[in-house]
Amino acid sequence: MTEPLLLMTPGPTRVPEQVLRAGARPMLHHRSPEFSQVLAAVMERLRPVMGTREPVLPVHTTGRGAMEAAICNLFSPRDEVAVCCNGKFGEMWADLAQLYGLVVHRIAADWNRSVDPLLVEAALVENRRIRGVLFAYCDTANGVRNDVAGIARVARARGALVLVDGVSAIGGMPFEFDDWDVDFAVTASQKCLMSGPGLAFVAVSERAWSAAASGRLPRSYWDFAEIRQHVTRPKPETPGTPPVHVICQVAEALAMIHDEGLERGFRRHEDMAALTRKRAGELGLQLQCPRLEQFSPTVTAIAVPPGVQPSTLRERLKRRGILTAAGLGIFAASGFRIGHMGNIQVADVERTMAALEAVLASPLSPLPSLRSGQAPPGEGHGKV
Repeated sequence: MTEPLLLMTPGPTRVPEQVLRAGARPMLHHRSPEFSQVLAAVMERLRPVMGTREPVLPVHTTGRGAMEAAICNLFSPRDEVAVCCNGKFGEMWADLAQLYGLVVHRIAADWNRSVDPLLVEAALVENRRIRGVLFAYCDTANGVRNDVAGIARVARARGALVLVDGVSAIGGMPFEFDDWDVDFAVTASQKCLMSGPGLAFVAVSERAWSAAASGRLPRSYWDFAEIRQHVTRPKPETPGTPPVHVICQVAEALAMIHDEGLERGFRRHEDMAALTRKRAGELGLQLQCPRLEQFSPTVTAIAVPPGVQPSTLRERLKRRGILTAAGLGIFAASGFRIGHMGNIQVADVERTMAALEAVLASPLSPLPSLRSGQAPPGEGHGKV
């Protein structure tokens, strides 16, 4: 039996053994007192991770689904929003808003730069009808880290709602929903929360609840108010049947996160990102977007050398037991991505960069395909 691949991707990420075991327990009925206890523990443990005193709502969907749900809940047809499009997931949020009939102003669209809060302020000054500002905290396409507090400050000064995609960030980066005056934020189970995919969590401000009360877009499965009504009962439950075992996994993962300590976990993520960038530079590699003002501590996007196919480089790494991620969007043909979030440790980054050094030192012509489980000479799984 071959050793499992080391998942150095920006999600799904490696799931710790004890989290896997938590998801392998006998089925809990979603209306039982035992499940309510697990759900209550998840919501309570998520509050400090998201930096809020508000209830954290589970949404039975992916992070992308919860982003769509935010549009359904908080806006009406022809409402105007500004979307920061400096990455694939900002672009995706803009497309979703447009699909629901919102008027979308795409701003800060340079994938090579972090969002400048002054650009957001200029858009809001120019168009006072903008009701919301939507952006990603971290976009995994380019490894950008956007200034949530700075963007929120200028948006709130102009009366706009602040919506943050924290799917690839929350849990691995500091997030202060209340103190930064954010109105909506989302994360998901399969990233920094180091659990299986299929579950999102959202925080919603009182301003956003007021907006939801007057919003006129249709919503049923996406109805945040119905979710809040159920999860805030003395015996918390969900409106429908949730992914029970994913919730069990997240409960265990959050216990691990708090055992490590939030600040210590944030430093670990920063250390892993710094090491990845340092070692990439030592290997003569360029970051995909070296002019970013701030880099994410959860993922690093790297440009491949001239003449090298990203797919070939990634396949060579895979044959050494390490799975990295393809470039996204405009960077698909020129780069690859290394995720270092959740359960990933500094030693995993060191192993990955040592394998990358070995791959770059060898001829990078495309390899013939191999049967499952077969490795070429000198490239066994888990060896560098």
